[in-house]
Amino acid sequence: MTIGIIGAGNIGAAFAKALGRAGIDAIISNSRGPDSLADLVREAGSSIRAGTREQTAEQDVVLVAVNWSKLPAALAGLPDFGGRIVIDANNPIEGPLFRPADLGGRVSSEVFAGFVPGARVVKAFNHLQPQLLSGDPGAQGGRRVLFYSGDDARAKADIGALIERLGFFGIDLGTLAIGGWLTQFPGGPLSVHHLVRF
Repeated sequence: MTIGIIGAGNIGAAFAKALGRAGIDAIISNSRGPDSLADLVREAGSSIRAGTREQTAEQDVVLVAVNWSKLPAALAGLPDFGGRIVIDANNPIEGPLFRPADLGGRVSSEVFAGFVPGARVVKAFNHLQPQLLSGDPGAQGGRRVLFYSGDDARAKADIGALIERLGFFGIDLGTLAIGGWLTQFPGGPLSVHHLVRF
């Protein structure tokens, strides 16, 4: 399984560091180009490298973590994902005012799926604070919980296995319509909780 990361903000960088800590190879990109990611790549570890948006989008699994209003531009023009897994790690809100985006009554992951044609979308890695995602998954003798959801059982199983490999305890919340809503911020009742599995 090869992994690409589109977006090098707080969540994308934290995910890269979590992968680096586990020695998992990945390529990360942002809107400013690979050279701007030299410090992050150095900090994340030898298994993480910088690349272009197109290179990251070619991987078997692609995590997208971009400011909500910039998602259309960040994903525009990419080819059909052809059944590959795309992880939606986005939340429909942005600073500095932190006003919720108008989703027209839909769950954010359902809106996101429209930007990634052909993808098997799994919602994950969006609800933990970045420092907890990039830090030690062990806590107080247990493991930090990571929720995930999606409409494709095999895609969810693959992401569940990745979560376990990173040292977290994964909990499958079901479909995007249910699990995506439970963990999206703002509004999702599970989005503000940091849980530990003992």
